Amino acid sequence: MVVKKTVKKRGLGRGLDALLADKPTAEVVKQSSKILISKIKPNRYQPRSHFDQQELQLLTDSVRKEGVLMPILVRPQGDGYELIAGERRWRASQAAGLLDIPAVVRDVDDLQALELAIIENEQRDDLTAVESARAYKRLMDEFAFTQQQVAESIGVSRVQVSNLIRLLQLPESIQLWIEERKLNMGHARPLVGLNRAKAEALARECIAQGWSARQMEKEAKRALSETGKASSKVMLDADVAALQDELTRKLGLPVVLNCKKNGSGELKISYSQAAELDGVLKRLRA
Repeated sequence: MVVKKTVKKRGLGRGLDALLADKPTAEVVKQSSKILISKIKPNRYQPRSHFDQQELQLLTDSVRKEGVLMPILVRPQGDGYELIAGERRWRASQAAGLLDIPAVVRDVDDLQALELAIIENEQRDDLTAVESARAYKRLMDEFAFTQQQVAESIGVSRVQVSNLIRLLQLPESIQLWIEERKLNMGHARPLVGLNRAKAEALARECIAQGWSARQMEKEAKRALSETGKASSKVMLDADVAALQDELTRKLGLPVVLNCKKNGSGELKISYSQAAELDGVLKRLRA
């Protein structure tokens, strides 16, 4: 299942928006030149972690027959270049056995390289929710962006940025299923906040049964409610145990505290000889 995201095209300036289009303009073709594929390194800021092999094979066949129609975008690096946009075309050209590829060279900084890589993929709806989330988080971690700045930079809403980043709280197994497009954002978002075992169990059931996002939300709410009740009981048990330990230390005798649901309970102090009872009574009277 593919995550659909509304991505606004931004005014990137300096003609960069034209370089991310699906079809080349006359100006883009004029700016491009042939570059040896061996001189190009992959983009270290590439947000995509999975490339569909069937789609890549179709593109390879097309490149082998017609060549690369839309130039890729690179930036200078050392004695070669680093890819910024067009990794599928670059990979397909390698698979097709080409020695060079049309490219436009632009001297952009690291921040622009990451922004352009994200925007290119999201305009083509190539990124899964988790891939987008990781890319947004990288903008925040490496470039000190706020969520609002990420939203403005990429051209999405701040709420969408927030919702996506929350997916990174999910277990790695669920994040992988999102990357494999077995789950989409609508299915995954309700799982945030559940414990690992329950979240994974619901995710597996969703994949197996083909649940809708609404069904997943219903099941997750039910699980969260049950988890909340269990958590309350665990917290109560922990408080009781702590109080028992405190009283045992202060009185010097074993103390057992039994709490009932209606708020009542029993406090038991065990002693083995009269002298121990006298000691407790002295403490209480003091």
